[in-house]
Amino acid sequence: MAEIRIGTSAFTAAGWENAFYPAGMKPADYLTYYATKFNTVEVDSTFYRTPSAAVVSGWARKTPDDFVFALKTPQVITHERVCLDCDEEFAEFVKVADLLGEKLGPILLQFGYFNKSAFKSLDEFLARLKPFLKKLPRDHSYALEIRNKNWFEPRFFDLLREHRVAWAWIDQSWVPRPWELKVKAELLTSDFAYVRLLGDRKGIEQQLTAGAKGKEEKTPLWEKVIVDRTAEMKSWAKYLRARALIPKTFIFANNHYQGYAPETVELFEKILHDPPK
Repeated sequence: MAEIRIGTSAFTAAGWENAFYPAGMKPADYLTYYATKFNTVEVDSTFYRTPSAAVVSGWARKTPDDFVFALKTPQVITHERVCLDCDEEFAEFVKVADLLGEKLGPILLQFGYFNKSAFKSLDEFLARLKPFLKKLPRDHSYALEIRNKNWFEPRFFDLLREHRVAWAWIDQSWVPRPWELKVKAELLTSDFAYVRLLGDRKGIEQQLTAGAKGKEEKTPLWEKVIVDRTAEMKSWAKYLRARALIPKTFIFANNHYQGYAPETVELFEKILHDPPK
């Protein structure tokens, strides 16, 4: 298998201060410690707003030369304006992201589920997406995620391939995984693969807060695995081994996948590198 990087979606979460990070460690040291365990991270916080130059420069300073960041595009672009009239916001985001230098990996365009009031059809969405993709700076890598499973059609993949944007393969409660699709199309749309292990957000949070009464008790603590997805990860490993010629693969695990992303990453690494039986 070619280069493969596995990390978590964000490097902080409620519960990690005891389960993952050494007791008493200052939050300012979290990223430096994280980078001793994993060689990549998908930054979730950039989805909420473009970070300051000082913050991004700090990320670069606190990580080794071979570390890679994947950044989520701010929601003002993907959710609020959905690629319309957001050139200035996107340019500012990329400008700040570039402070990572060689440590900047894929930029993720994560779209949510669109109902009929947002887009009546895939064609209507593609008409919005196409001019946006045309303007993407070509010296960067991009991955794109949608959650309308009925939109996984050849013309969607063809548009991504035309602009060398990777279709993000996700493992999420209501979206089929790539090998489960019935469509006859090449699903690798760039020179790298991008995998997101997302799980069932609502279901796992309900498990963690079952019986809770107070507001504080209803805040999930992501400190241990509570859902066993070993079988699913073995299926992913099999799928990726069959595509061993892909130059690079990025895999990111969310806490919602099993309950504790660092342990998910460690298990997936073991599964990937163990000889198949």
